[in-house]
Amino acid sequence: MRGEFGAATGAFVEPDEDARGAPRRLGASGGRPDVIPSIPMRALHRYARSSAVLALTMLAPWSLLHAAPPGERAADGLPRKVIVGTSMQSFWGEYPGLAKRLQELTRLVDQMADEAQAQYGRGLDLAVLPEEAVNGEVSGDITAGSVPFEGAVREAFARKARERHCYIVVPMAWLEDKQKRICSNAAILVDRNGKTAGIYRKLHLAVHTASDSLEDGMTPGKEAPVFDCDFGKLGIQICFDIEFEDGWRELARKGAEIIAWPTQSPQTARPAARALDNGYYIVSSTWRHNASVFEPTGRIVAQVKAPRTVLAQEIDLSWAILPWSPQLQDGKAFREKYGDKVGFRYYEEEDRGIFWSNDPRTSIREMFRSLGLSTSEEERRRVRKLFDKAGVPRF
Repeated sequence: MRGEFGAATGAFVEPDEDARGAPRRLGASGGRPDVIPSIPMRALHRYARSSAVLALTMLAPWSLLHAAPPGERAADGLPRKVIVGTSMQSFWGEYPGLAKRLQELTRLVDQMADEAQAQYGRGLDLAVLPEEAVNGEVSGDITAGSVPFEGAVREAFARKARERHCYIVVPMAWLEDKQKRICSNAAILVDRNGKTAGIYRKLHLAVHTASDSLEDGMTPGKEAPVFDCDFGKLGIQICFDIEFEDGWRELARKGAEIIAWPTQSPQTARPAARALDNGYYIVSSTWRHNASVFEPTGRIVAQVKAPRTVLAQEIDLSWAILPWSPQLQDGKAFREKYGDKVGFRYYEEEDRGIFWSNDPRTSIREMFRSLGLSTSEEERRRVRKLFDKAGVPRF
């Protein structure tokens, strides 16, 4: 729920009022974000803050000490405003039949798109539905519970994607070959023109306690593809994939900027860690408790809880994470020089913040360079060299 602290993580969720403003198109100027006020700093306070930054550097994941994550490159680009929509909706209980279920799901996309229009003055770019939303829970005879994508499912979402001019992630128990009993827990990406843009098959199928069955005989996927959308690079993971880091790392290696995570599990700690470690946004779409948008800082930027079922959130895929420094002034230095041409969320308790440009002619890197600032990754690499020179071992 926007304007509150998320119960699960304590992360601040941006209020609706700060996102409203003049209508914005992809890449156009955005509204003013919430900014935590800066605090006057005495000499001792400065020393404590510097020590905290150094400690964060020393505790950084090994993988980040050797190469900048994909998000480090994001700072070079001009603003790319993307509106993502997600939902929290349970599908337990008696299955209503495919036709009625497709009506329910396309109505959820309508609600996301309507919220995007009301909040930002423009339409949705990406809608993410929950895991196996088309079928509900499938158990026992998987071929009986799974359905083909071609036919009614494809037609319903192709029509809705064209109508709302958005990409849709359609999670389903997908019947690929009935004779060979090949079924996948899949998420199929439909583009704005209603065409199938790609398919992700769940790699890490759930295994119940005291069972050796992979989701009652589902066929696991073999790859973690990244899909080139008109707004950026999209990856997909599904539910139990969250427990295994290899798929998430592979998506980062391939340059994914947003990860759609359809799931039955409403976890927040693990996806927050995946977003932080790999440098991308994650959009969860769940059956219960919450659906959330995680930013590359690991914080939740937007979250929906009951009684609401959908949310729409604008993010910018050209961003930089900056650590505390005297020059930054908790972000105040940006506001003084650039006003509403810059957007940011600074987390004093984390000694860092995420920053983006609202000026279609100026990248966020140009902005922070003009202030003599460096990103967290640049500072980490600089300090690592000093450690190497001093003989500090790498473990």
